[in-house]
Amino acid sequence: MTLREIMSGQQRGLFAFGARGLLAGAEAVYGSVVSLRNRQYDRGGKAVHRVGVPVISVGNITAGGTGKTPFVAWIANWFEQRSTNVALVSRGYGARANGKNDEALELELRLPRVPHVQNADRVAAARQAISGFETQLVVLDDAFQHRRIYRDLDIVLIDALEPFGYGHLLPRGLLREPLSSLRRAHLIALSRADLVTANQRAEIRATVRRHAPNATWIEVAHRPRRLVSETNARLGSSEISSENSIDTLRGLRIAAFCGIGNPLGFRRTLENSGVIVCAFREFPDHHLYSRDDTSSLATWLDTMDIDLALCTMKDLVKLRVDQIGRHPLRALMIDVEILAGREELESQLSALSSREREK
Repeated sequence: MTLREIMSGQQRGLFAFGARGLLAGAEAVYGSVVSLRNRQYDRGGKAVHRVGVPVISVGNITAGGTGKTPFVAWIANWFEQRSTNVALVSRGYGARANGKNDEALELELRLPRVPHVQNADRVAAARQAISGFETQLVVLDDAFQHRRIYRDLDIVLIDALEPFGYGHLLPRGLLREPLSSLRRAHLIALSRADLVTANQRAEIRATVRRHAPNATWIEVAHRPRRLVSETNARLGSSEISSENSIDTLRGLRIAAFCGIGNPLGFRRTLENSGVIVCAFREFPDHHLYSRDDTSSLATWLDTMDIDLALCTMKDLVKLRVDQIGRHPLRALMIDVEILAGREELESQLSALSSREREK
């Protein structure tokens, strides 16, 4: 029995019913705190700080993975290709002491020339990036709820597979804020849009429109790009060859595992790529793998007749191994593809880039 099964109502029985009741009580307290905080910002009781350059925020309204990291990388790469000095700023949740978290490690691999500053105080981090790296534009990773810093473009990702957090705030559901908070968003991106039907996409969009009628709407897919070994990741190799092409997975027997916010999204991406997933194992989001975990994974994998073990980039950058047990380990590098609304998105990005160049 998992917490998600209890939240969603999938788990029945007296224990699950009682657990949902307890979580609902905590939800009421959490909701009051969120409401008070948002009113303070809405009415000017809490200060919002500008940092002197355009700021783009990419965030969620739900807890868990919506595919932010590939989307943040897409945006940063868009500006980098247009000779804009861009920097990434994030809180650094889940990082080891004096180290980087999994998102930062993955983004460092994807964007080796883009500085990334991690600090719970995003205002201080942005100013550090501007003064230290001559940054012309800041991209905030996971900052929809961090309202202390002014943003010129507020982007919210909604996962098509779990769009509205089971309709409840934390901890009864996965919503970080009520859906009414979407009114703050300038642009809403439906991630993994290709994994649901057209009718489901329309239903999600209609719900979003009720809360954010003026927000730009785009739809995004997450496409597997290539396989990555720990050695290639460490060396910064990004070339696609016959050895690391996604096509090499077709027909292979795979065991997969991950420690991310939405493991279902990873599994569905694998299955849509023609991978035969023989076994799948989940760890908590931002899981820091220990030697015991590696040993447990090796035992698990060695009992199966498989060709390869697969994980996400967030897992590989923490495991730092090419093999677990007697099986090779590879990660799936996933990139973003804009399915709908690309012109509108690029128009808004261009406006920010042009404004900075005119200074």
